[in-house]
Amino acid sequence: METFRKASVVRLRSHHDKFLVANDDQATVAQERDGSLMNARWTVEFPESSSIHIRLKSCHGKYLTASNMPFLIGMRGKMVLQMLPRRLTSSVEWEPITEGFQFRFRTRYGQYLRANGRFPPWRSLITHDVPHRSVTRDWVLWDVEILEHREQEDLPCLLPPPAEISSSPHTPTNENDSDSDDHGSPSEISLEGAKVSTLEV
Repeated sequence: METFRKASVVRLRSHHDKFLVANDDQATVAQERDGSLMNARWTVEFPESSSIHIRLKSCHGKYLTASNMPFLIGMRGKMVLQMLPRRLTSSVEWEPITEGFQFRFRTRYGQYLRANGRFPPWRSLITHDVPHRSVTRDWVLWDVEILEHREQEDLPCLLPPPAEISSSPHTPTNENDSDSDDHGSPSEISLEGAKVSTLEV
């Protein structure tokens, strides 16, 4: 978390040596080889209610969002989008978890930001999921590069971490339980050009 406290703008590089980018349709995200693109820049924000989560805002002013919309019917992975909801819910909050020199980004509901690879239609797609096969375990690991450092006077005054995680009905007790509904995430999404509409349940 210390890395993000010092950063105002970052870019994320996946296991496939591609960068997380906000597509120009202002709705979807993907992976690109060219990390010099403005689309690969993400502004770091801190929710006032949490000391362990961050928000990532794209160059289009929209937030990296863990939606509740499956990429393909019957598949576990759900779509990650860039959105500007009327209310900033837990779907736009990510917990950076250090793993060596890399990070995993976990949603409030136990899934991880995942950079898919290999074959179409998954290639270069970004989803959130819990990998269950060893071949895909590294797909949730990200290198974080700081592009702009936060000014000293702008360093966030974060709340101390909670002593104990409450047993909320929306908090998973098992990280492998990725099929549970995310009630804080948009569940119905229509992508029409740059327009994204959500219906929260």
